Amino acid sequence: MLTEIINEFNSTFSVVPARAALARLLAAIVLAGLIGLERERREKPAGLRTHILVSVAACLFVILGLELAAMDFGGASEQRNDPLRMIEAVTAGVAFLAAGLIFTSGGRVRNITTGTSLWLAGAIGLGCGAGQMPLAAMTTAIVLVVLIVLRLLERRLGWGEGDD
Repeated sequence: MLTEIINEFNSTFSVVPARAALARLLAAIVLAGLIGLERERREKPAGLRTHILVSVAACLFVILGLELAAMDFGGASEQRNDPLRMIEAVTAGVAFLAAGLIFTSGGRVRNITTGTSLWLAGAIGLGCGAGQMPLAAMTTAIVLVVLIVLRLLERRLGWGEGDD
């Protein structure tokens, strides 16, 4: 029975083959997980799991968008496949989550960096979903440099309290 399910899964026409989709989803997990670990280590409200889930969701949206764009919904003039709509939908959803993390406490705005890193995790997921894992990996490296190295530099220079 299991082999029948696997064969059915493999026989379905797909723009993004199952192995490529798995690779993209795993890349989204690993790359956003690196950012989430840094936020988790700093005990921020959105940590490892949140960053991973946002990135995987964004990745899945892109893969599904590619699959839907390849389906026959009528004549070419009737189709409305706009990849920018996918990006806008993901960024709007993640921005909503990020905005929920940002708050004012004691006259200070808090968690802006965490909200932004969550937004970036969504972008990394979009990149992975589009098959742009090298671009997503470069972005992850840049984000980690900003979060870790610049924090150390700020502390050395005595700028702020090193808080979000």
